[in-house]
Amino acid sequence: MPSKALVWFKRDLRTRDHAPLMVAADCDAAAAVFVIEDEWLQSPEFDAQHLDFALASLIPLRESLAARSLPLLVKVGAVLQVFDELRKEFAFTHLLSHEETGQGWTYQRDRNVARWCRARGVIWTEWPQTGVVRALKSRAGWAGKWVARMNVAALDTPQAFAGARLRVDDIPTIKSIGISHHRTLPAAGERAAWDLLGKFLGGGGRDYRRSISSPLTAEQGCSRLSAHLAFGTVSMRSVHQATDVAIATTNDRELAYGLRGFAGRLRWHCHFMQKLEDEPLIEFNNFARAYDGLRETSFSQELFAAWCAGETGYPMVDACMRSLKATGWLNFRMRAMLVSFASYHLWLHWRETGVFLARQFLDFEPGIHWSQMQMQSGTTGINTLRIYSPTKQARDHDPAGLFVGRWVPEFGSPTYSKPIVDEQGAVKSAKEKLYALRARPDSKREASAVQQRHGSRKSGLPPGGKRARRPVADAENLQLKLF
Repeated sequence: MPSKALVWFKRDLRTRDHAPLMVAADCDAAAAVFVIEDEWLQSPEFDAQHLDFALASLIPLRESLAARSLPLLVKVGAVLQVFDELRKEFAFTHLLSHEETGQGWTYQRDRNVARWCRARGVIWTEWPQTGVVRALKSRAGWAGKWVARMNVAALDTPQAFAGARLRVDDIPTIKSIGISHHRTLPAAGERAAWDLLGKFLGGGGRDYRRSISSPLTAEQGCSRLSAHLAFGTVSMRSVHQATDVAIATTNDRELAYGLRGFAGRLRWHCHFMQKLEDEPLIEFNNFARAYDGLRETSFSQELFAAWCAGETGYPMVDACMRSLKATGWLNFRMRAMLVSFASYHLWLHWRETGVFLARQFLDFEPGIHWSQMQMQSGTTGINTLRIYSPTKQARDHDPAGLFVGRWVPEFGSPTYSKPIVDEQGAVKSAKEKLYALRARPDSKREASAVQQRHGSRKSGLPPGGKRARRPVADAENLQLKLF
């Protein structure tokens, strides 16, 4: 029976290191589709900038695939309805895609797609594209599994397809969909991702370790690849392998030092995503259920509104929030400070603040986002309480007030807001509540269970935690052949 494949693009908007495309290239006929899903547009974490970046990435992707005779359709609607309509024109026998660790609605959607495929005799095959391991039974050895997967030789772009003859409409715009945003987005697409990576590995990462903490230096010192990894315009494996090569071949000791710091964070990227994969409900529920009710009944809409507006009376907090809302990006330490301030100083629940921040981050990655929201809020039960003093952060990372001056020009004038809470009193109250809860026997027992399921481990790594420097072509069977 002739094989007809449909490649379903989601958050993997690239041609390189793309297993579904490699399989489609061996099929008798193939097509590809990206669906602007109703559930995505209606989800509380969605912002128009997310779609705008995806659409900008789809333009060069469609051109690259068209040059290889593979049509890429871009549809708006519910996935199952799109698949039903598409099968009338192209009776695909195989659905090919990457695994996704996303929000709750994507999990339910995938279950519905699986049922749809079974009912129609369509064979759906998924491949991993990060270090996240589906159906992981134990965190023991996870680090080794990550290394093995990342060291599999990255796949080349297929050269040609037996493309189906389908009508290909223009790619929609956010305006045609009826939404808008005010930000100026960075360059999108696969080439932009590789250009960024090349500049960072070629010298831009030299001061990475020293520059990542301050919002003044992080803008230039970070790789700025986070949005590209979130939308999959470059694969985690490609970034890992290119970084290893750069470390091994450079004669610049400072650059190698900076890149080793970056390389370590690539594993942490997947480590946090694995938490959501293993326990999808952490998007909505506390990691440690002993913390249920801790903040829910005392949520202040007034304090929340001031935090969202960047009008808390704490200049570093306000500058970071305003910068984030204007640009869609903020360095990690300042993100952590925003969450810490909301969670401890303002005693706000992480779910509401997390939804707001998800809309601000262009690089919103659900697994990292919800894991970090809970970790920085103190509800995992296992992590050290990280309570950032906005006064100290300003002194340490903006001593001359340049960042604050840029984003809070009214600071120091009578028009600037007064502090909405007393810093010392708020922190003292938060610590008393949390440490009292942590001391309870039931909290300690639950913390042990959380650590067992989600805690970081180095087991499985080579001696000394070192990673292999050369890709191993057969380290994992990617199951590229369907027949």
